[in-house]
Amino acid sequence: MTFELSRKRVFVSGHRGMVGSAIVRMLANEDCEVLTIRRDRLDLRDQAGVRAWFDRERPDVVFHAAAKVGGILANDTYPAAFLYDNLAIEMNVIDAAFRSGVTKLLYLGSSCIYPKFAPQPIPESALLTGSLEPTNEAYAIAKIAGLKLCEAYRRQYGADFISAMPTNLYGPGDNYDLAKSHVIPAMLRKVHEAKRSGAAEIVIWGTGTPRREFLHVDDAASALVHLMKVYSDAEHVNVGTGADITIMELAKLVCEVVGFDGAIVTDSSKPDGTPRKLLDISKLRATGWRPRYELREGLTDSYRWFQSNEATARLTV
Repeated sequence: MTFELSRKRVFVSGHRGMVGSAIVRMLANEDCEVLTIRRDRLDLRDQAGVRAWFDRERPDVVFHAAAKVGGILANDTYPAAFLYDNLAIEMNVIDAAFRSGVTKLLYLGSSCIYPKFAPQPIPESALLTGSLEPTNEAYAIAKIAGLKLCEAYRRQYGADFISAMPTNLYGPGDNYDLAKSHVIPAMLRKVHEAKRSGAAEIVIWGTGTPRREFLHVDDAASALVHLMKVYSDAEHVNVGTGADITIMELAKLVCEVVGFDGAIVTDSSKPDGTPRKLLDISKLRATGWRPRYELREGLTDSYRWFQSNEATARLTV
């Protein structure tokens, strides 16, 4: 039977982030009451504060999208912060949800939970079968812990807590701070600024050969709301498009979208990260869900948003 969101109080943690805000937009199509709380009013690392908020607000449903996130540079530079903050946030929210009687919770993970040299495309069963990518190991360990915590609450207490592992996300509301951003917003900003300054070239990290899968955040939100309604099991679900592209191919596509005709130079002194990361989305497809955005269309949408929000987008967190 389909789990109904109608007439329920639905808490979206991290509602100001790219994914959380997309979930809030998606829930506007549901007959539910959306609950949010700003980080300056509630620090999700504060166990007592989180428990008190859940006891007071009594949500029925939780989409747990809050996390400390960043690209390769941020993950590699601040491993202690990424590990501690994410462990604290997920531990407090998941436990408080159980204690306050939340009916269903969806925990949002990341595809970086999989081994660096996982089989391609990566099935859910590849979890914990090999070593992680060193540059984002701390974040990955925290995300694995959250997934396993949901499994443990389901096994020990019968809690209907599920987990979804999205691929690389992009879209409106992304973080364009070059020190913290992921590959698509960083590349869009670099190419945009190169075009504006009349630069002859742009430089991209690594060799350009790694392959990555990208999912528009509105498609991700659509999949997450869909899973909340139709899925209930211990094993996590991969969320992606089922197609990937090389970083060099991505750079060329971004240049076309932005309208930059300069050269693309690779900096092989910078890390490539995982050689390939393509998710097996057979389980998700079996539920009847399909993505809407093609990559070019999604990049065009993202660039349009960046142009409209450039003054603030560079420091979006």
